[in-house]
Formats: sequence, C-alpha cells, structure tokens
Amino acid sequence: MTTDASDEWKQWHEHRTAQVSAPYGPLALTGTHWLEDCPEGEVPGVPGRWTADDGAVLLTAAEYDGLTLDGEPFTGRVRLEADPGPVTAARVATGERRLVVLVREGEWGVRVYDPAAPARRAFKGIDATPHDPRWIVEGHFTPYGEHRTVHVENADGRHRGLALGGVLAFTLDEQDLTLQVSVDDDGSLWAVFADSTSRESSYRFRFLRPPAPDGDGRTTVDLNRALLPPCAFSDHFVCPFPPPGNTLGVAIEAGERTLR
Repeated sequence: MTTDASDEWKQWHEHRTAQVSAPYGPLALTGTHWLEDCPEGEVPGVPGRWTADDGAVLLTAAEYDGLTLDGEPFTGRVRLEADPGPVTAARVATGERRLVVLVREGEWGVRVYDPAAPARRAFKGIDATPHDPRWIVEGHFTPYGEHRTVHVENADGRHRGLALGGVLAFTLDEQDLTLQVSVDDDGSLWAVFADSTSRESSYRFRFLRPPAPDGDGRTTVDLNRALLPPCAFSDHFVCPFPPPGNTLGVAIEAGERTLR
C-alpha cells in the first residue's frame, strides 16, 4: 500500500507541475485589473474600453483594438458576464493573450493570461517533500450550525469575506490540531493554513483539500498533498490569508513547499 500511495503521489505531483506550467496555467497570469481603478475604462496594456455596468462588464472595441470574441474578430459593444470556466474558455482574447472577466464581492475586473509570461519561462518546478505515510491521518469534520463568513486579508492587501463551513480536527504526532475549513459544492473541504515552516522553509501559507466527509464526519487529512496557493505562482492572484486559528504551531514538512 505504501508503494501504491507513493506512486500515486508522484503522479499527482507530475500532474500539478504540468498544470501550473500549462500555457494558461497560474504562471501565465500577468495582471488582475479592477475596473474601479481604471479611469475611462482603460485597462493598462489591454485594448478596448472596459467598464462595470449594472452587474456585468461592458466592453467597447474598435477594429484597431484587434480583439476577438468567441474566436471571431470583434468590434462594437457587448455585455460580458464573469467567465465561469477554464482560462482557455474565456470569451475575449487579443493574440495569444486571454482576457478573463471576474467579479469578487460585486467588484468587476479583468485578468490577463499570457503564455509568454516571464514567470512561466523561468519556472523550474515545485519543491515538494516526497510522500511519507506519517503525514496521512484521520480527520473529523464538525459543521457549523449557521453560515459564517470572516473577513481576512488577501494577497493584494484588500480584505474580503471567506466563507467557513466548520472545523476539521485531527491528531498529528500526538498533538490535537484544528482548522477552520470551507465546504465546496461537491462536499469536499478546503483549508487555508500556515505552520511553523511558513516563511522559513515553506511558502507563507498553503492550501489543503481533504475529501468530502462521510455521514459520521470522517475524512482523510493527507498533508503530503498540501498545495501552494495560486499567488505563489503569480503576484496577480488574490488568495485569502489563513483565517484566525489556522496557523498551526507545528512544522508541516510535507507537500508542496516553495518554487524552485
């Protein structure tokens, strides 16, 4: 079983490396522009005129802007909703760059993904600790009885709401630990955490995604699969920092640690 788990981890690590270094992966993000910060709808380095307009983005483009919409040359005016899917499915592009419309707490923005991004060209890999069964323990999830949102600082310096669904408890090296976690639509859990290696031998914080708990709240906490957040690959992501209580006083020397 150990060999199988180790092989699965290697495949997972290889997949992660390929995913982040893909032409439109996290390393390709070269800008996140909030429209409220763009006078007259002029997004730095991006053709066209982009303005927030009653729950959508209004894009106006001329022929000389060289924009495409759904793969076809675009001129005129169009209302755009937030792009829900992968970057490759973004409706607007300019050359090889994909322009992704996003919204956060009612604030509209445009993200620029460029396969020629310097960070993608300079990428040498993810420094990750090899699989060790020591880092796999049973966890127990206790949901909150009510909806909870805490405001935490994000990587761009702004504070935004982080929805929390309950507490994940687990024991590691005879120490009882807890994390406040969010619950995804499929029931799986998501934690933003730091530990005593953060900012030392690991990135300043990391993500953890345990599978959906069973009917009794049991799940598996596999710290071998601790993830670097998107902002580790590009300064233009707005990842949330760990909520209160999610800075562990132990060294989690497992999973993804830093970029090489």
